[in-house]
Amino acid sequence: MPVEFLLAVVLAFAGSGATLQERVLSASPGDTIRVLQGTHRGNLIIDKRLTVIGEPGAVISGDGVGSTITVASDSVEIAGLIVEHCGSDLARDDSGIKLKASHCVIRNNAIRDVLFGVYFLEADSNRVFDNRITSRVELESGERGSGMHLFNSHRNEIFNNVITDARDGFYIQNSSHTLFSCNEVSRVRYGLHYMNSDSNIFFDNTFTHNVAGAAVMYSNGIIIRRNRFLHNRGFASYGILFQDCRGLVVDSNLVIDNETGLFFEATTQSSFRHNVIAGNDVAIRMFQNSPGNVIAENNFIENLNPLVIIGKRTETRWEVDGRGNFWSSYDGYDLNGDGTGDVPMKVHNIFEYLEGRLPMARLYLYSPASQALAAATEAFPILALNEEEDTRPLMKPIDLSSLQANPSARKRVSASDALLILLLAGFFAGGGVWKFRRWRRNV
Repeated sequence: MPVEFLLAVVLAFAGSGATLQERVLSASPGDTIRVLQGTHRGNLIIDKRLTVIGEPGAVISGDGVGSTITVASDSVEIAGLIVEHCGSDLARDDSGIKLKASHCVIRNNAIRDVLFGVYFLEADSNRVFDNRITSRVELESGERGSGMHLFNSHRNEIFNNVITDARDGFYIQNSSHTLFSCNEVSRVRYGLHYMNSDSNIFFDNTFTHNVAGAAVMYSNGIIIRRNRFLHNRGFASYGILFQDCRGLVVDSNLVIDNETGLFFEATTQSSFRHNVIAGNDVAIRMFQNSPGNVIAENNFIENLNPLVIIGKRTETRWEVDGRGNFWSSYDGYDLNGDGTGDVPMKVHNIFEYLEGRLPMARLYLYSPASQALAAATEAFPILALNEEEDTRPLMKPIDLSSLQANPSARKRVSASDALLILLLAGFFAGGGVWKFRRWRRNV
């Protein structure tokens, strides 16, 4: 083969010394551009249908002003790149990748040293998966952007992404009919921050070690199934907050070791079933303006306080089809052997009363004195606590097998959280309370 021909092929492959933006400008719709190993400097605008594939070690380093990559054409694919060094203007939504188009694929990229990771701006029917996103750790949380921000963007698929050290993991605004699955979010403010977005599905995601796991607000018809909300602690923190929502399905989730497990305000007509709510300071904190919810067939395990009500009553249904919830603190009996307790479970704790009047009482929640006081209150009820009760408490916890992560998500579960799942499984075989307490003290 002539040397001249080989040289021509090499020059064509490398773009004849052209910058990456020049190669995009000269390409025809449908072309594939391969980005060679090394650092390619300058912002990139893709305004035609192209596939941009990075060789191992290919870096696109932005100008430090604006977004590093802007996708302005439908049906673009970006894969295998390291994307870094966007601008610093939150008002302009400076991003690693700004997606302003539909039917695109963004996969297997490392997006780092950016303000926003991927910003969806009126971008529909895209698939974004297998990306790793890290914001600027040197900035305060409020000065960063979100790992992924969706604005007025619908019918997207977002899965198998890892987001760390952003402001929020996912910020979802006016965006509907999107599937979020097998993502992992940690070390952010809100793992999921969710506003005015109906009919989305969250399946098998992990939100851990954040200030708060999720805040779901002003939205209807959301399905939250088989997710993990673990170790989310901070000022006014919670596993999941629901505000002004309706018609939610929250099923088969782990909500463990949070300041408050579930928080309800103006949230109605929703179903919460088959969840494990364990090791939280408060399992449920609920405003009286949240009527018509069903909370049944859940496992409430070793929460310091099962329920705090802001108001008098919640009108919550604590059982469905004759089955209530499993409460590790329930000390009733089942004489007829039907699997449910013969006496109601009073869903309250003396510390619901004391905390509202003396917040420092929380310091003593683990003490033997607190347990003695709770037992005395049950035997000699002299304080006016809430009137909530589960009339059909379960004698055995629900099966945990449905909460196991699928293989693609399980590979990223940390060692401590893997131990947590094993201990919870051990709870069903007996002796679980002691094991769970020991694990919780050592996390």
